[in-house]
Amino acid sequence: MTKLLIPLVGYLVLWSFAAMATPEEARPTYKDPKEPMNKRIEDLMKRMTLGEKVGQMTQIDMTVATPEVIRNYSATPTDWINMYNGFQKNSLSSRLGIPIIYGIDAVHGNNNAYKATIFPHNVGLGATRDPDLVKRIGAATAREVRATGLNYAFAPCIAVCRDPRWGRCYESYSEDHNIVEQMTDIIVGLQGEIPPNGRKGAPYVGGKDKVAACAKHYVGDGGTTRGINENNTVIDFHGLLSIHMPAYNQAIIKGVSTIMASFSSWNGKKMHANRFLLTDFLKGTLDFRGFVISDWQGIDKLTSPQDANYTESVLEGISAGIDMVMVPYDYARFVNTLIDLVNKNFIPMSRIDDAVRRILRVKFAMNLFENPLSDETFVTELGSQVNRDLAREAVRKSLVLLKNGENADPPVLPLPKNASKILVAGTHANNLGLQCGGWTIEWQGLRGNNNTAGTTILSAVATALDPSTQIIYSETPDSDFVKSQKFDYAIVAVGEGYTYAETAGDSTNLTISDEGISAIQNVCGNLKCVVLIVAGRPLVIQPYLSEIDALVAAWLPGSEGGGVADVLFGDYGFTGKLPRTWFKTVDQLPMNVGDTHYDPLFAFDFGLTTEPVKAN
Repeated sequence: MTKLLIPLVGYLVLWSFAAMATPEEARPTYKDPKEPMNKRIEDLMKRMTLGEKVGQMTQIDMTVATPEVIRNYSATPTDWINMYNGFQKNSLSSRLGIPIIYGIDAVHGNNNAYKATIFPHNVGLGATRDPDLVKRIGAATAREVRATGLNYAFAPCIAVCRDPRWGRCYESYSEDHNIVEQMTDIIVGLQGEIPPNGRKGAPYVGGKDKVAACAKHYVGDGGTTRGINENNTVIDFHGLLSIHMPAYNQAIIKGVSTIMASFSSWNGKKMHANRFLLTDFLKGTLDFRGFVISDWQGIDKLTSPQDANYTESVLEGISAGIDMVMVPYDYARFVNTLIDLVNKNFIPMSRIDDAVRRILRVKFAMNLFENPLSDETFVTELGSQVNRDLAREAVRKSLVLLKNGENADPPVLPLPKNASKILVAGTHANNLGLQCGGWTIEWQGLRGNNNTAGTTILSAVATALDPSTQIIYSETPDSDFVKSQKFDYAIVAVGEGYTYAETAGDSTNLTISDEGISAIQNVCGNLKCVVLIVAGRPLVIQPYLSEIDALVAAWLPGSEGGGVADVLFGDYGFTGKLPRTWFKTVDQLPMNVGDTHYDPLFAFDFGLTTEPVKAN
């Protein structure tokens, strides 16, 4: 995505551009669930016009599908369901009645829906080293997506981020492809377990409580030069295969339904136009049988200036192997251009048929022809206590303890619950928006506590402490105030000063906000303190480390701040391990485990542990 999304945004596959025609027979083969999938697909394709086939390949934004758009944050699951069912009924009333699929960026829970459970971003999940946990998160996310009636999630991101300056680094589980491979188990949670006789590479969606998944962004998006979003990944084929490709092979083995092409390039060749990697390797060598989807206006970016060379862009993208195209607005132009290219024999009909066959295969795998409409069966799943408890478990398993008193006896953590008076400080202590990060309600995320439902770190600390403990909260306390109080200890939550997604998050300095630095210096220079780094990546911390008694990487934990308090106060022990290298200075970047000159502040896989305490 490169455009700011409106609240509650989704994408909608355009169902048909053909005029209504005479009714077909009462029970055509493609509508018979007793018939084999391939037979149903071929029967349907024989009935389709070129316009209808191109319609299947066209994905549009919901804002151009209808003038009535749900825009407010308080929309209920029923509002979503009614919207989706309205679209679907229109689709079913077309000549062939081919159902739509509706995709949403559910990248850390159904993060577009108000009051949904917001799980930790992927970098935090990578710190858990727990594929089973991620699988359960996938299943919960699928149910919460189904709670709003939708059936397709643009997740997971299986990029291997090799440079934290990249604005999407928090969407990556790790700099190590082995961890990313393990975390592809989220696909099993989203889609279901493939039956023993399932064919490798074939899409699989097993049940009404599951959704189609999308592995993204193929391939090498995490390895761009200097971590610049949508930039060029310079690496030989062996390096591409050994670092960036393995997770895609695992995703295909696990039945992923769709794969999204990356905006980035490989050695100067844009991925949206790379026939070798999209068609020859992905569909050929890896035997991927689902469909390849473009990123947001991805085909538009193939040539420059875009308007003057739009026809060439469509030709390049479709010829390379893109099956479904996120237009997302000017769909008529795309449709007319592609039809014209086929009629003039620039694109063979066999390429169109391959794309449509793949799209229909996913739809049949989802049982959409038998169950096209959503209902309210899963409405209670959205933000349910069960799912929030799962998110809280994920938070506490994701926390990485980087420093704990250094020879102090006893160590600083776990903290006592029965202190007389404590200070909670920092920009991120009482800010649910910063705690959740980007891709939360809005594309870039939102600051403040009114964007969704959840528990801030401050609220979680207050709940965990003995009622007799006095809590003083100050976002940016000055040193005189700290000195004047008799605090037992302080908890300081800091990070980057804004939420971000994609290019807006690209950073050359990776610094904690000025307010956060002031809080560390004013508090930790005068008082025993625990500093929480609430961020989607490592930040510069070495200059202040000597003043900090205990340091915790909390990542972007999402809506359930209770998981942070669970571990700070010893109800659970610290178990997380760094999923990526913590650098000393940004001048060292890129720096990854295994590099010849590896000199980190905290090495990949580092993480101190603590034992839970029964009472404190």
